[in-house]
Amino acid sequence: MSAAFGSPRWLTAFIDFPTSEFDAGTRFWLAATGYELSAPRGEQAEFATLVPPEGDDYLRVQRLGDGPTRLHLDVHVDDPWAAAEQAEAAGATLVDSSQHSYLVLRSPAGIVFCLVTARLTSVPAATGWPEGHDSRVDEVVFDIPEPDLEAELGFWKSLAGGSWRAVDGDYPFEARAAERWALRLRLQPAAVATAPVGHLHIRTADRAAEVARLVASGAVVVAVRAGWTVLSGPGGMSLCVLETAGDIAD
Repeated sequence: MSAAFGSPRWLTAFIDFPTSEFDAGTRFWLAATGYELSAPRGEQAEFATLVPPEGDDYLRVQRLGDGPTRLHLDVHVDDPWAAAEQAEAAGATLVDSSQHSYLVLRSPAGIVFCLVTARLTSVPAATGWPEGHDSRVDEVVFDIPEPDLEAELGFWKSLAGGSWRAVDGDYPFEARAAERWALRLRLQPAAVATAPVGHLHIRTADRAAEVARLVASGAVVVAVRAGWTVLSGPGGMSLCVLETAGDIAD
């Protein structure tokens, strides 16, 4: 399906921490990725970027006044106002447009996203670790309440465009291939949740070594599955380590 909203050029995942969790959460994700922290930005120095050694950034952090740790997305488009008009027509709600150079919206199911103009194009390589393996955050996932999933999928397929695939099974999902982005985008049903909940996936060819590394950095193992391990990072946001054979690629 082609994009209706201006063919987004990039996707950035923002990890939003309450003030009490911001420092520990940011340290954890710097350790998890091997990236450097940019200088803070914003009126209250509330924003920062996780900067890879090569390639463009696609992960950022924000300090909130309160509320739980969560994810929101930046969708990079040529014309945020035109994209916002079309997104609203498709069921999104405009949240904020008065103070910033970007527009804040909420999807039909409630995922917060911003329309921004920054042009980023270079996907970072996986980070190599002393243990001998490499890994990279390469997918952002939202668990959507089942009654909202069909409409939410239709919205994001129109907004994001690209190639999507459906996977059935015990944990069915639909995902957009990364293509020229640094992140895949996955939507999957949540039988219990009443609002969307986001988390990140890390891919590696050595899951045991990667899990051990993340635990040493402050994560806690929650569950071990056939092809992935679920952990909880500082702030309580889940992350999954997925095992992949060979290179970490789309």
